[in-house]
Amino acid sequence: MDKIDCIKAFVVTARLNSFTLASEELDTTQSAVSKKIAWLENNLKLTLFQRNSRKISLTPAGRDYQQYCLRLLDEMSSFEAKLTREAQSVEGEIKISAPSAFSNQLLTHALKAFMVQHPKIRINLCVSDSFVNLNDHTIDLAIRASQLSDSNLKAKLLFKNHVHYYASPDYVERLGLPEAPADLINHQCLTYSLMKPSSDWSFKDSKGTETKVRVNESFSTDSPETLLNMSRLGLGICALPSWMGKEWVQQGQLIEVLQPWSHQKLPMYLLYHPSDYLPVRLRALIDFLADYFAEYAID
Repeated sequence: MDKIDCIKAFVVTARLNSFTLASEELDTTQSAVSKKIAWLENNLKLTLFQRNSRKISLTPAGRDYQQYCLRLLDEMSSFEAKLTREAQSVEGEIKISAPSAFSNQLLTHALKAFMVQHPKIRINLCVSDSFVNLNDHTIDLAIRASQLSDSNLKAKLLFKNHVHYYASPDYVERLGLPEAPADLINHQCLTYSLMKPSSDWSFKDSKGTETKVRVNESFSTDSPETLLNMSRLGLGICALPSWMGKEWVQQGQLIEVLQPWSHQKLPMYLLYHPSDYLPVRLRALIDFLADYFAEYAID
């Protein structure tokens, strides 16, 4: 028997002091109401009503339980109304997992614009370059740059990262420019350790021909920002999205190398749980980010 239904029957019966009147208000039979009260009493191992042939009245334990049930039903009703309101309007919390460089350079601007439009939204941004399990970390939305493997998650393409290759002027002066991807076995390469294997780099020319090279890996890190900084310091050649490197190229601190082979693209996806009842706030953010980055000049 459903306990909440039994509690509701008890509260009405306690208010009216009558099984008959309670059954009329609940649009059920007197027998059904009596069975629900009896089930509650058996479950609680308490007598809730004193019964005689003429009337019923609450026991002391019944009065205490009535007050508890009234608070319980009131809190339940308020919380359900809050959930329904949040599900149907753009308000409440959204927990997002996103890579560090993307969060700091691009995502924060988009989230600011979204929150200005929807001031009742609360954003909880978890910055991590590791692949986070949405279930284990109660994440609503994850943003990842990768080719998708089979997954039970829904995915929406945000944009495609243009992968470019960078070195500092100092590095080029000391060790020269690589003329082709195969030359990287004789250069110092800075690799991203979360890509497996990190030393295998892929290149694509303007005709779409793909070349894979196992580079000379002199330094590896799980931080794209550190790769950028180490390349600027002259330690070696790194592979990064164009939106990370182009500012430093414009400032003369980096040089783009292997340009004829810099046509590789890595998709950036929004990942979220499949649901027939996706909260309006989450759907609004997904659509907003898709529109925002569709218009954003990534390259």
